[in-house]
Amino acid sequence: MSMSSTAPLLEVRKLQKFFPIKTGLFGKVTGNVHAVDGVSFSIRKGETLALVGESGCGKSTVGRSILRLFDLTSGEVLLDGVRIDSLSAGALRPLRKRIQVIFQDPFSSLNPRMRVHDIIAEPIRNFGLCQSEQEIEERVAKLLEKVRLSKDAGARWPHEFSGGQRQRICIARALAAEPDLIICDEAVSALDVSVKAQIVNLLQDLQKELGLALLFISHDLAIVEHMTHRVAVMYLGKIVELADRKELFSNPQHPYTVALLSAVPVPDPQKKTNRIVLQGDVPSPVKRPSGCHFHTRCPDAFARCKTEEPKQTMLGSGRMVACHLREN
Repeated sequence: MSMSSTAPLLEVRKLQKFFPIKTGLFGKVTGNVHAVDGVSFSIRKGETLALVGESGCGKSTVGRSILRLFDLTSGEVLLDGVRIDSLSAGALRPLRKRIQVIFQDPFSSLNPRMRVHDIIAEPIRNFGLCQSEQEIEERVAKLLEKVRLSKDAGARWPHEFSGGQRQRICIARALAAEPDLIICDEAVSALDVSVKAQIVNLLQDLQKELGLALLFISHDLAIVEHMTHRVAVMYLGKIVELADRKELFSNPQHPYTVALLSAVPVPDPQKKTNRIVLQGDVPSPVKRPSGCHFHTRCPDAFARCKTEEPKQTMLGSGRMVACHLREN
């Protein structure tokens, strides 16, 4: 998997998204849900960056904040060096076509009252990408072919398709806007194993053909290992490790990453793995532990972890880890 450019297409700088907790008759703010707290990364054209972690770690909130479905609490999002986080709705509209999204549930994200042709044609019309209905017809037919569906699929309704076929329709709709980046928010987690593999292979083929960048949000580390270039591991709203895929899977540096990887199923029954079971539940994002947020579950925690938040330490070749054990 080669990346066609070293210049960042997307840059996320110290992104924060807090959701206020309001109580009482007048909606007094009594606290915040710290969904995302100081997340930074970049994605190059043609690259796949995976964002992984347990449910509730904030990875989907990162994706939706980039899309401006949420307003940022603070931080910056840049597309080709241009800040898009503070643009007005009117100024943002022409840039929206460059970042598209594929959601987890393909059935919920398709309008059941629209035929497949109109679903795919909608972004083409909205962004004025074709000059005539004839061009739109031809464009929709090509998109259906790209995602390996027959041309007559355009005349049918979403409920007539299987889950995997519906996700192909969602991919075609995302491609219709001619994007540079697609955010895949748990895009294959609701599919059967065999169908999941087909969709992943399709995304990889489309990436090579079109030079797409992908932000692949997932908790399925087996899929992540198969299709990504770099991996960012999130815990309780923060990135605790970011590295090249091969480096991270072969030599994880953060204790949380080590625990996550130990839970990945191994197809070889003869190969034994040392499964690390983390104690306790994920702390509340409302009242996070002091110091390192992972110290309440970390098997390697020591006194300093309870009082001092670890700094992000660069270990060379773009690798980052936030852990006191790695600071020296």
